[in-house]
Amino acid sequence: MIDIKITIKDVAKRAGVSISTVSRVINDSKPVSDEVKQRVLDAIRDTSYRPNQLARGLVLRKSNIIGMIIPDIANPYYASIVEGAEEIANMYGYTLLLCNTHGELHKEIEYLNLMADKQADGLLFMTGKLKSEHVTWFKNADVKTCFINLYSRELDIPMISIDNYNAISEAVRFLIDKGHKRIGLLYAPDVDDLLQEERLRAYKDMLKDGGLEYEEGIVKECRFSIESGYSTARELLKNNKIDALLLTNDVAAIGAMRAALEMGYKVPEDISIMGFDDISFSNYYKPSITTINQPTYDMGAVATRMVIKLILGEQVEKMALLPHKLVERESTSKK
Repeated sequence: MIDIKITIKDVAKRAGVSISTVSRVINDSKPVSDEVKQRVLDAIRDTSYRPNQLARGLVLRKSNIIGMIIPDIANPYYASIVEGAEEIANMYGYTLLLCNTHGELHKEIEYLNLMADKQADGLLFMTGKLKSEHVTWFKNADVKTCFINLYSRELDIPMISIDNYNAISEAVRFLIDKGHKRIGLLYAPDVDDLLQEERLRAYKDMLKDGGLEYEEGIVKECRFSIESGYSTARELLKNNKIDALLLTNDVAAIGAMRAALEMGYKVPEDISIMGFDDISFSNYYKPSITTINQPTYDMGAVATRMVIKLILGEQVEKMALLPHKLVERESTSKK
């Protein structure tokens, strides 16, 4: 058991050196002879001394903390990104400080300020949509940052994502090739404007390429939740006859599937339903969900590596796009 009462003074006494010498060894700030250094390290080991990381960070101007701000840890999409980020952070000797905001702006700003107060070396940031408050904070902040699935015209901050235009294009083309003629779209209203533009443009372009008309009435906003997927799908299906439904996240797709089944539709015989993200639940739901796989674990890992490069003063690319893939399962079929 570690004795938290052990101080640097105790280590110095055991090693037979001054407190400043122990400090030099811990912080590697000034040269110390190999023999003295070994005595200090042995004393640290024997006493189980743990340096005060906050004080050490103030001296070195380095906290070894990477902050991560996400909207919803309960969503498996974000949880997988966190897992990838944490593994890389730990691998390089950083602690990942995770903050869950529930998508609330005031919490996001509160946690951003916390990162500044904690002198975080780096920051991974995710939110639905950048607002003026975010832009103002980042323009005035001095924290090495990487965005995940978040674009900005105003900020020179690197980001990790997939090619969302091609991903949606591939999904719509897949449904058209299955013989579907009326393809509804449920998309999240709180998603970054540039990302949303890409997804909607891809949807419209693929309909046009397939000889189908864009119908505003079968395109609706739907939040990243089972409840929203359920209620929005019920509303759409109540007033429209469609043979396929594409959602821009899997969690909402689960809700939409439940709504369709309750309304007497068979999935996929009467209506094909397709999601986006490929969360773990998608493969185990019945019927299993056809979806676009985002490499969420890799997104977290690569974003963290980019932040560490920024911390070390290295150059990184402005935008890194990771590969996606379409995963066909049971929720879609030919017409």
